[in-house]
Amino acid sequence: MRILLNHRILSRFHDRLKASTQGEHEWLEVFDREPARLSEAIADADVYVGSTLRAQDARRAGRLRLVHVVGAGYDGIPLDALRPGVTVATTHHHGRSIAEHVLMSVLVLSRDVLGADRALRAGRWRNVAVDPTLPFGTTLAGRRMGIVGFGETGTEVARLCQAVGLRIRAVRRDPRAPVPADLRPDWIGGDDRLPELLADSDIVVVTVPLTAATEGLIGPSELAAMGPEALLVNVARGPVVREEALYEALSSGTIAGAALDVWWSAPPDAPSRLPFHELPNVLMTPHHSGHTADTFAARATEIAANIDRLERGDPLGNVVRGPAAAGSVAAADGSDTARPPSPAPAVPHE
Repeated sequence: MRILLNHRILSRFHDRLKASTQGEHEWLEVFDREPARLSEAIADADVYVGSTLRAQDARRAGRLRLVHVVGAGYDGIPLDALRPGVTVATTHHHGRSIAEHVLMSVLVLSRDVLGADRALRAGRWRNVAVDPTLPFGTTLAGRRMGIVGFGETGTEVARLCQAVGLRIRAVRRDPRAPVPADLRPDWIGGDDRLPELLADSDIVVVTVPLTAATEGLIGPSELAAMGPEALLVNVARGPVVREEALYEALSSGTIAGAALDVWWSAPPDAPSRLPFHELPNVLMTPHHSGHTADTFAARATEIAANIDRLERGDPLGNVVRGPAAAGSVAAADGSDTARPPSPAPAVPHE
């Protein structure tokens, strides 16, 4: 088969991809090609591996059998532009990496690491021993973490954070879906219990995919419900949280702080049109919470396995669209990622 690899990160695992597939395939890396050359190359490709695809290129793909997204979010793939027979599959394996990032972010905000770092770099000791007006930091044991979305990322966040004593509660589409035996949440409710979760949590972690239903899910009233001591961590998609509302909540003290790994625009543009970088209570990272070698090595292995299944005619794993969906291997996260994508612009998960 002819396989197009259009992903800058996964190209670093090209050898693993090729070594993990059983067949003799023609691999072509196209991530650094001009759009016209990519459009030409996809015309006779059997498999496309990447996170984004232009609609005009999708329409040219007359031989295409599989679009394999490098990540859980497939909002960068124009499903309507693909031929009906093209299967779209995703891959995951980012849960643990993102969960560690979430725990790190909560600790940084809870101990005001950012403020202490800035002060010491400026030559000023900033702690309660020298400044009795400073508030104490807080430990995590006994604090309440509310998780919005309980798929692969949400469950891994719960698993890691309950280990340090955080009390977990969550909302998800299907509150009756099985919960891993090692998790001990206080409660898991449906989407209708989001207001209760926000009001009942010290830390709120957003992990849902971006869809028409979740775009703008967290707005002014939701942020106000969290309260002035609460922290928000967004590792989902920027537009799940309303940009202006979050900036206002952080600058006015409606909530205590936020850790943002996802934004409202993509490189090379600024992450936001608002000056979040001027706020002292924001931890900013460039959508890299899942960027670990473990994540992408596992993705390369899984994508290679799906390519082998395609060649053998076996059911594919993590199918979100196409003729293989009905008989596909179960998705890795078990729940909250396989939704129709929103037309809203977003930075695809890497």
